[in-house]
Amino acid sequence: MPVATRIIAVRHGETDWNVDARIQGQLDIGLNDKGIWQAQRAGRALAEESFDAVYSSDLTRANATAQAIADLAPQPLKVQTHIGLRERAFGKFEGQTYTAISEQWPEEARLWRTRDPDFAPAGGENPVQVLARVAQTVSEIAARHLGEQIVLVSHGGVMDMLYRLATQQSVCAPRTWALGNAAINRLLWTPDGMTLIGWSDTRHLDGEQRDEFGA
Repeated sequence: MPVATRIIAVRHGETDWNVDARIQGQLDIGLNDKGIWQAQRAGRALAEESFDAVYSSDLTRANATAQAIADLAPQPLKVQTHIGLRERAFGKFEGQTYTAISEQWPEEARLWRTRDPDFAPAGGENPVQVLARVAQTVSEIAARHLGEQIVLVSHGGVMDMLYRLATQQSVCAPRTWALGNAAINRLLWTPDGMTLIGWSDTRHLDGEQRDEFGA
């Protein structure tokens, strides 16, 4: 059996734009107070585990979440950023709410919501391009850490593609899996592909209640 890289994949904590159902894409939006708390809780949940590296999208919301995890790691780790872990580029949709997109561009909104594999908003990426980018980025990173465990902190669109890659589902398949903020997901990577080990563990967020460690 090929030597594997164990991957802990975490979506960033909540932002105000998540709450508003506003498309962030590759715009650099920071965490809100709840998102900071979620990031800290994820860090605490992983604090007893051994991992060898922490990688993150270079966007603030992911990087801040990754830093909260790295700060509580058993050994000091520096967050390494990779633009390949950025959210899907949504072009002209970025900054718009779902409602506004439906009102301004109804046909494009339909193509987006029906997961047309070739549809990209002007200036953005289509699902096939995002899948290829995520696959290449994760393979590049994971190949450096065979036999080790790493943390990848990224975005909902990237988590979605990781799940599809691990379960061999197309970009067109309806999504039936959760992509929660600060959820912990686990995969195995080998040069032959990825395998799903566990998905959407949110026990560390149970009750969503702040405590003495909260922000």
